[in-house]
Amino acid sequence: MTLTPEIARRFSNGSWWRFGKDSIDALNGLSNESLRTAAPDAERPAMLDHWQSRANRAQLPPDDPWNTWLALGGRGSGKTWLGAGWLVEQAARFDGGRLALVGPSLHDVREVMIEGPSGLRAQSPEGFRPRYEKTRRRVVWDNGAQAQVFSAEDVDSLRGPQFCAAWADEFCAWPRPSETLAMLRFGLRLGTAPRLVVTTTPKPIRALRTLRAEAGVATSVLPTATNAQNLAPAFLETLRGLYGGTRLAAQELDGVIVDGEGALWRAEDLARCRGARPSGLERVVVAVDPPASAGGDACGIVAAGRIGDRGFVLADRTVRGRSPSGWAVAAVSAARDFGAGAIVAEANQGGDMVRSVLAEAGAPCEVRLVHARFSKRVRAEPVAALYEQGRVVHCGAFPALEEELMALGCTDGGPSPDRADALVWALTDLLLSRVSRRPRVRVL
Repeated sequence: MTLTPEIARRFSNGSWWRFGKDSIDALNGLSNESLRTAAPDAERPAMLDHWQSRANRAQLPPDDPWNTWLALGGRGSGKTWLGAGWLVEQAARFDGGRLALVGPSLHDVREVMIEGPSGLRAQSPEGFRPRYEKTRRRVVWDNGAQAQVFSAEDVDSLRGPQFCAAWADEFCAWPRPSETLAMLRFGLRLGTAPRLVVTTTPKPIRALRTLRAEAGVATSVLPTATNAQNLAPAFLETLRGLYGGTRLAAQELDGVIVDGEGALWRAEDLARCRGARPSGLERVVVAVDPPASAGGDACGIVAAGRIGDRGFVLADRTVRGRSPSGWAVAAVSAARDFGAGAIVAEANQGGDMVRSVLAEAGAPCEVRLVHARFSKRVRAEPVAALYEQGRVVHCGAFPALEEELMALGCTDGGPSPDRADALVWALTDLLLSRVSRRPRVRVL
């Protein structure tokens, strides 16, 4: 859809919201500069009021196909603004559309999602402001679209109603997140492609890790810093000074899932281990943790190097939903990019097949198969000790990898930590396995 003069004429005085899908599609994907260039002066304010035109990059919908968009945000990151803007857009798209609002409690839905400074009423432009009908627990727009209000405290209230779109806020604060989410999804059965947006400050709970690993779920991480222009100038500086490098900062400001009970890695340790990539490395390997199935599962791919007794994590090239030949190509590409001397691949899932697909993809170096004889936690403990000793440096920001490291050993379980497994194999090969290969003197 392009912004034609005919569509542009609809935008004066905010009336574009009343022209439905075509007008909205004309806006989506256009930068503010494009809008300013295409629109007459008198029509620009209404066009620029569209939520996507004011969003920063982290707040925009993912480019990859999705049916659930999971937005993990820190305090003040704009995740509520994102969810409200998206749902108002759905209301404008579908005359008479049936939508859902789900929050931790009815009070939270009313005060934050509807009436809050970033809520639905604030996000709906002039001429398209909805009314909140408290007794009927719904928000109604003039085009007939309505959003029903639900509390996560009352799971059974989601039985029966049906929707074409839904916004779920603060998922990690729900009493029974998995069960409530399932009931909500059973109701998403109207229209051709019903969608769900979940906004939450992350917590190390199994329900969140399971949701993030599902097929069709796209995840955005919204650190508070990305929305700094809309916050008090001293807010970030003060909190970083008080809590920087702690688990609280990682969760509440950076929007990442921090460690839970029994975790081997702590947010504080991972925050301290970041540094620059050295100019020369003695040895580089790419470690691969192949998926258990041909599609859908992730294949962990991590590149790391060594200087002396220190390891350097260079890249996380993990891929998801690839065939064996697909993830093998990704692993071989990483080996070439970083000049790896070996590809270290776990052989428990496939054995000779793993070696074969890597060879067919053109592996430029030795392929060495390793076997997992102990549990993930037992294998990871010596590597976690390296971090405690300050012997590992992360040469970049790897939020997804670090979240998996902080989940290793947690009592709540969760999806397989494919990235973390690959990192453990890489650093074991570089810094631990070589000890057993040193020459030894035996007295006879």
